[in-house]
Amino acid sequence: MARGRFSFSRLLGWDQHPSHDHDYHIHESRRRLLPRYREQNIESAIPAPEVTKVALRLRYLIEEAVPCELEEAQIVRPHSKIITKKVVKAAKEAGGPDHQACVVFCLLVTKRWFKHQAVIELWDAELHALRATACEVIAKQIIESEEDIGYLLHSVLLKRYSIMVDGEATPPVNVIEKAVDLHALNVIGSSGYQKCVTYLWKGWLVQDENDPASFIDYRDRDNTSFWNHLDPDRMRAPMYQNAAQLLISLIYLALYTGAINTINPDGDLDAVEALLYIFTFGFICDELTKFWKAGYHIIGFWNAFNALLYSMLVVSLVMRFIAFSHPWDESGDRRKFNELSYNFLAFTAPLFWARLLLYLDSFRFFGAMLVVVKVMMKESVIFFALLFVMIVGFLQAFIGMDYADDMAADDTAFILQAMANAVMQSPDFSGFERFSPPFGIILYYVFTFVIMIVLLNILIALYNSAYEDIYENADDEFLGLFAQKTMQFVRAPDENVFIAPFNLIELFCLIIPFEWWLPKHMYERLNDIVMGTIYSPLLVAAAFFEVHTARGIRSNRKRGEEDDDTVEEWEQMAEEMDFESDGWSKMVAESKSNVEDDTATVEVRELRREVEKLTKLIEGLGKSLEENGKKAASQELI
Repeated sequence: MARGRFSFSRLLGWDQHPSHDHDYHIHESRRRLLPRYREQNIESAIPAPEVTKVALRLRYLIEEAVPCELEEAQIVRPHSKIITKKVVKAAKEAGGPDHQACVVFCLLVTKRWFKHQAVIELWDAELHALRATACEVIAKQIIESEEDIGYLLHSVLLKRYSIMVDGEATPPVNVIEKAVDLHALNVIGSSGYQKCVTYLWKGWLVQDENDPASFIDYRDRDNTSFWNHLDPDRMRAPMYQNAAQLLISLIYLALYTGAINTINPDGDLDAVEALLYIFTFGFICDELTKFWKAGYHIIGFWNAFNALLYSMLVVSLVMRFIAFSHPWDESGDRRKFNELSYNFLAFTAPLFWARLLLYLDSFRFFGAMLVVVKVMMKESVIFFALLFVMIVGFLQAFIGMDYADDMAADDTAFILQAMANAVMQSPDFSGFERFSPPFGIILYYVFTFVIMIVLLNILIALYNSAYEDIYENADDEFLGLFAQKTMQFVRAPDENVFIAPFNLIELFCLIIPFEWWLPKHMYERLNDIVMGTIYSPLLVAAAFFEVHTARGIRSNRKRGEEDDDTVEEWEQMAEEMDFESDGWSKMVAESKSNVEDDTATVEVRELRREVEKLTKLIEGLGKSLEENGKKAASQELI
């Protein structure tokens, strides 16, 4: 973890050995994890020039291994004739004996180079895209062939590396982050990568308190003591943060349901509505904090979605305050603004329920569905761009006809409504006969044809293509989404985990009154006490869960298995079987097919062996005939 160890035993005074200087150092190291400090303080594990050289060697290797355009299946299929074992071995050796750990990172850098080159060199776009795919395939094979799990997790996947760009080192990034940024699904779908993401999700890998660029194993992973796991710092684990956010989101939805179903005609705020708006204020502060720390780069679909929801709730609250400013009168302004406030509140109901999907994407069903929706929204940009151009063109024509009839554009509302109906596949042809007949009705027919027959079918085709592309690769897409969600918690963690709306407690009860004057170690202790109190129900449940998990880890270690191993049905009696002694392995070896080579290659090899045998037989026969001839000649001489 990024801070010193803290548990309830320290709260109760059972553990007094950590020093004040140590706590201060921990606080400072954790501060550097914030985005504004990370790039300045975290250095590459290997000098950036050396990493760049490795990437250039790999680029040259890929260019030689994939010299021309091929079918992608020849690259990605198992036992590829293009990405052979020799190519993978050469890629491993690109870093030499000292820099092998950065090879996978350099392959992702090389992939980014090829993807960029595909954009700027369209005449060779397919070739460069194929080479980018080859980078992923090689990286995946290197990850899955690594037998040293500790080396794979800590050195290959989680160490941060930089390259040189314009004479300066780029911000250090690890393979886990780089693969998510590049949407490298082949790498994300590898077993070693998913093991690392799972360990991060569970909090089994945490950031080193002395080196924010490194991750270490959670030392109490196999500790069966309940009190050791009752630790506020465990809220830094993405799994627990996600559970807390989901729980808070359900409470938020329950508050909204209570508020919308208990309307106050007099306009007063009840306790449920007050809590609803307090939660909203906490969420708004959380979004603003993210924007302040990470800038506009953090803005995405869900940020815009939440901004729309919170804006409408703020408008509803403002309408309520305006209603308060007027005296009570059943037919007066207070009643009008109060109804307007509830109308805005009711209008947000679909947004409230859709917001749940933000926290359900860790489940495969919802995750895959959200990926499809996300891709569909991107594909819709083409449709809406064409639609905007068409609507503007036809709108100008209709308004011009309306103006030409009576020198006044007084039917603009009718025109807009009729065009909107056409877009929604419910055209209204009545009324256009009077628009400069016959031009108005003809133009509306043309508009309807272009929208309903051409553009909407293009949109359907785009949606269908997006759906098929995602669901053909649904598993890797979900794994990519899950890795991205994990990185949201791990990439730039807060100094103290106060999930909205508890961030209001941090802001108004800790930061403003205490942070500016309280010593660092005391302020950290105060934060831990408050966090332990707030999250106590969740921490108790998490502690029971981790104790149960610790027992499983100890059992696995006794059997010599990995910590996350589970004994399946087919493994329960596997140790009692000996396929070598009963001859079963030999029979299987004789019956199995050769999947590495196709049938033609196998037949050619068999034919080559037969030809070699025949050649040896003919050579032997020739030598025998020659020896017999010599013997006969010698006998004749005698």
